[in-house]
Amino acid sequence: MIARLHRLGRAFFGVLRRPMARAFDAAENPLNHLGAMTIFFLWIVLISGIWLLIFFRTSVSGAFESVEYLTREQWYLGGIMRSLHRYASDAAIITILLHIVKEFVFNRYRSNRWFTWVTGIPLVWMIFVLGITGYWLVWDELAQYVAITSAELMDSIPIFTDSMAGNFLSDDLLSNRFFTLMAFLHLIGLPIFLVFGIWLHVFRLNGPRINPARRLMAASLIAMLVLSALYPAISHEQAELAMTPQSLRLDWFYLHVYPLVQIWSPGWVWVFLVGISTVIVIAPWAPPQKKEQAALVTLDFCNGCERCVDDCPFGAVEMVPRTDGTNYTHQAGVDPDLCISCGICVGACPTATPFRSRGELLPGIDLPDRMASALREDIIAAGKQGESPHVIVFACRDDQQVQEIEKAGLSFVKVNCMGQLPPSYVDFTLSRGHADGVLLLGCLDGNCSYRYGAEWTEQRLARQRDPMLRRRVDMSRVAIGWQAPWSENSGVVQKYEAFLRSLQQ
Repeated sequence: MIARLHRLGRAFFGVLRRPMARAFDAAENPLNHLGAMTIFFLWIVLISGIWLLIFFRTSVSGAFESVEYLTREQWYLGGIMRSLHRYASDAAIITILLHIVKEFVFNRYRSNRWFTWVTGIPLVWMIFVLGITGYWLVWDELAQYVAITSAELMDSIPIFTDSMAGNFLSDDLLSNRFFTLMAFLHLIGLPIFLVFGIWLHVFRLNGPRINPARRLMAASLIAMLVLSALYPAISHEQAELAMTPQSLRLDWFYLHVYPLVQIWSPGWVWVFLVGISTVIVIAPWAPPQKKEQAALVTLDFCNGCERCVDDCPFGAVEMVPRTDGTNYTHQAGVDPDLCISCGICVGACPTATPFRSRGELLPGIDLPDRMASALREDIIAAGKQGESPHVIVFACRDDQQVQEIEKAGLSFVKVNCMGQLPPSYVDFTLSRGHADGVLLLGCLDGNCSYRYGAEWTEQRLARQRDPMLRRRVDMSRVAIGWQAPWSENSGVVQKYEAFLRSLQQ
């Protein structure tokens, strides 16, 4: 069942990617920056909200009038800001939901990644509550509907002694303090918790990227400004609690659950919402997944260079005081609760060299389940297959291209992540005659399952990041075949044959 959902989700993203790939290059494709785009849209919401707050009056009569003033009399700025506030809020819902689906279908929520996944669920709730309280502040007919329906939902929770819905029986019962409270929650209280929640969501990651590309931010902002000018957000008629609104324009991004209150009872709506949230929260453990062994440090070969610390995408490696009494002051330490066995730390270790002729090949940091020595043996074995010119393909274990490679009978070596492959292994493969060419396969467009595997690999091969590929290596004998993880037909055989022809020339 889970695997089927993953396949369907990947096919969905494959459909989305086609038009996006034509409109944006890899670094600016919105599908590669969904989490960062959500934060960017929330910044727009915050800045536009501050402007609206300057003119907002926290009273029963003043709330509607101040919003109308901004919309109609100050349309050139206040009206634009209100519309921008609305459209950025809607855009944040789209990107955050796509972000959740993408992380799920590409299996980036299980094992030691559960913390980031679970802490994301309260963020979704807070964003929805922020949007809903924002509608209350307008105090038009839609706000009246939202307020009364929300009160019915709150009254169904058996923890409140007084009925909230009773405050909306007539205009006389509604006080100005209600709008003061709503303004505080919407503009100060909830945003503070949201900022803390975002920090909690990403703080375990090493170098989280919370800002998308500048041109992508500029294009998004311009698009929303144009939309705000062409289709400005406008209010319904002013709320009158003595009358029931007859026609409403619902914001289906935030208010999609509210019609259910008229179909079901409020209690069943809560069961539905809490049920969905519970299923999402327990998803990392359903079904349970076998825990892989964390990376291990061999102190005899660890000099505390910190490269593994810099390159670990999940902050699982840190420098700790030395324990073996040598002259080095620090050593690498691995937190098994954070390590997901990607092997990128091995690719960063300068002692992970296959040229070692004396003693056992043990780098300063290694994976027990996929040791550097075993990787060297696989290269030697793959080098004995095929005729000259011979190409060895290196592929990530979870890459869909692996199946095509196996069917085609090509010589290949699996790594947990392409970032696990130290540049010295490419040098070893070519200089020792195990292959005439090396083809590296991994994830395209920043979609590496381990965040930075493909990016660090490119920088190491380009001699821009330690450990660097030796300059003696002829780069015409090295090819990269990155592919988006949602692509069904990668064309890896065609890439292989094209690379093979280039070696024959």
